[in-house]
Amino acid sequence: MDAENLKLDINSELFLASICKFPLQVKIAFANWKNPNIGKQDIELYNRGYQLVHVPEGKNSADAKMIAFGASILRSYPTVKEILVCSSDGILNHLCNELQNQGLIVYWVRRQGQNLHIDNRNTGKITYYSLSMATEVTSFEKVIDPIQDLIKTEEESINAKLNSLVDVATSFQERCEINIKHNLNQPEKEKPISVVDNSFAESIKVQEKQEEFTEISNREILDKLLFKLIQDIHINSPQTKLSVSKLGTEIRKITGESPNSIIKKLKLGSNFTKYLESSSTFTLKASGKEYEVTALFCD
Repeated sequence: MDAENLKLDINSELFLASICKFPLQVKIAFANWKNPNIGKQDIELYNRGYQLVHVPEGKNSADAKMIAFGASILRSYPTVKEILVCSSDGILNHLCNELQNQGLIVYWVRRQGQNLHIDNRNTGKITYYSLSMATEVTSFEKVIDPIQDLIKTEEESINAKLNSLVDVATSFQERCEINIKHNLNQPEKEKPISVVDNSFAESIKVQEKQEEFTEISNREILDKLLFKLIQDIHINSPQTKLSVSKLGTEIRKITGESPNSIIKKLKLGSNFTKYLESSSTFTLKASGKEYEVTALFCD
């Protein structure tokens, strides 16, 4: 390690040791230990088991000593298998090449901002370590899958909330119908109407037409009606995507009831959407925030 160029704390050192195949045995630090900019780094490194090699003052003095010493490392340590060259100076590239030619596994450790850049010169694999967070920086490939899982989970949550909102809106609509029927059954003298209410008038018209509505008494009749509606829309407007809500509107026009009300009355499930999903006659396909419905014999 060029101690004048790169400083490694104990956490960084332990991480570097963890990526090697063999245990870290020998640690050597090169510097002009008389340089006041070094501070008390010599004491700290010595306490952590480093051999301290002193070099005289001068440009690239530590780099030159590292290259000279490192090139003959096998003479001093004949059983060495891996070596970490820790310096951000580009001249150390020559030492890395020489050590590779001697058959060693070489890691070139450099600092880039707040990260360590660890280059396995034998395999080309690059590992990043955050000095500020004291942890490995995860690669993009490892991050993308969890992000996609989060997006999928969020989409499922949104769809579930939308389905709940549809159920609430349908229940509210059904309660409004009950209230309208109740008001129509009251004697006229109990609630004189002094102001014309368009929505109330429309409700009365709907009530007057109820005698013309189709009665759905069982599943077979319901499926035939649904099939007929889907088939007619498919023939008349082949390019139209029929949503579940649009199909529900058409059913209400014919029966005078919401599809959810019919499903619950016939005890065919909890709501219209789930009934269609469970049916072998119809298929649902997600289309944005809605579901597109088709009959198997139409396409």
